[in-house]
Amino acid sequence: MVDFIGSYVTVSTKVRREVVERAKRLGINLSEFPRRKLKEKVEGEVELITRRLIELSDVLDAIDIERIVRHVREDRGS
Repeated sequence: MVDFIGSYVTVSTKVRREVVERAKRLGINLSEFPRRKLKEKVEGEVELITRRLIELSDVLDAIDIERIVRHVREDRGS
């Protein structure tokens, strides 16, 4: 995972006033919550992709790259 230390962007959204008021009453940190949830979601997606690649590793290992390159070069020569 690439981590750009000190590199931030601002993300904003509109939320109903009632939701914000309830969140405050519940002690939810309105700055930290979306930051943490977004990070969790992205890390979960990266983990899912990693697991899928591991599951496909046998299939990917079986691909004969040299054969594909040879066929592409032959087709270009035609």
